[in-house]
Amino acid sequence: MSRHEGLFRPWSLRELVTELTTRRTTPDAAAARARRRIEATDGELRAWVVQAEALDLTTSGPLGGVPLAVKDIIDLAGLPTRCGSPLRADAPPATADAAIVRAWRAAGAVPIGKTVTTEFAYFHPGPTHNPAAPGHTPGGSSSGSAAAVASGQVPLALGSQTAGSVTRPASFCGIAALVMSRGRFPVTGVTGFSPGLDSHGVFAATASDVALAWSALTGEPEAAPRPPRLLLWSGEKQAEVAPALRDGLSAVADRMRAAGAVVDAFPGESLVAQVAAAHPVVMAYEAARERAAELAQADRLSSPLATLLRTGAATPDADYEAARLVVAAAESDVVAWTAEYDAVIGPATPGPAPEGMAATGDPVLSRGWQALGLPVVTVPGLRDERGLPLGLQLVGRDRGETALLAAARWAEDVVCGTTAVVTR
Repeated sequence: MSRHEGLFRPWSLRELVTELTTRRTTPDAAAARARRRIEATDGELRAWVVQAEALDLTTSGPLGGVPLAVKDIIDLAGLPTRCGSPLRADAPPATADAAIVRAWRAAGAVPIGKTVTTEFAYFHPGPTHNPAAPGHTPGGSSSGSAAAVASGQVPLALGSQTAGSVTRPASFCGIAALVMSRGRFPVTGVTGFSPGLDSHGVFAATASDVALAWSALTGEPEAAPRPPRLLLWSGEKQAEVAPALRDGLSAVADRMRAAGAVVDAFPGESLVAQVAAAHPVVMAYEAARERAAELAQADRLSSPLATLLRTGAATPDADYEAARLVVAAAESDVVAWTAEYDAVIGPATPGPAPEGMAATGDPVLSRGWQALGLPVVTVPGLRDERGLPLGLQLVGRDRGETALLAAARWAEDVVCGTTAVVTR
């Protein structure tokens, strides 16, 4: 047995918010619980870079007092932003919060520290372990945030996604996450990677918890879950999907139909695969320019990041523009195909977390949707024959997070077996 077996113990955001609003607990007690859990588990999990010494617990808002973890590419006033890189080892404390941190504070969340990221949110792994799959990668780049939620150190954590940096760790760690529509919130105060691809993300134990968090952040009322209209996307034009995940998705689709949902085949498998192939070209080209200062010190970077930046610097403008055109040309077709549906549902990753800590897994099944800038919710609940988490993703319409989260909550109930079959 691994020495950190049994650390998968997510903390329900919805239950904590109920306890806070009914005064059965307090912000001080919630922060103390987070501190105790971190102290008890992080020597093994290594999800945290640094914790804040003092917390402002005089908070209001719908999340008033909820402990929040912040990925270490996102500025948090008073703490350094080291980006998982030796180039930032001596970074001074940030003088102000990132815009997204200010928005979460306004909703009542209490940031308690910074979580591990891969180097500049690319592929080089950090030290974080997977509490849901001992001996397997937690994914990346938002590895620390996903592990902190999956282990119950915090009920809410911030991430970011340029390729699959939220959907992949959520899937591998057996929790839920939301990738926001690109541009939904400003990225001021975030160390970016690819301006045309970067998006904010947030992790919580369940899709229900993520829906509550989103409502608190935006002020939009939660939409009631109901049987949705879905398009079923296999992802098999892009990757070899593990049999357990392929069969699990098929079984979930059957249960959804039996519970009253419409589940039709997605007609754009090949087109999304083309967009996914264009994504790395856009990412490398933009990253080489966004991270030009780091490119100038490439000999001090991890091999994956140095290679990417050098590749991007050598990419002709014409290749970048061609890749952008592929994405732009696909957007209208995807909008048309999804106009009468609530979401596209498919695998979040090709399979469970790969064994070992030397890599973070393949983001291939996120690339196409990320290039299109659409919101995505990762839904947990499936497991393979070894008990390893398998994630599904639901892709929504641009700026359609509230409706997407309602569909994801309903889907989560089906995956977990709590939705009744419709009798006709």
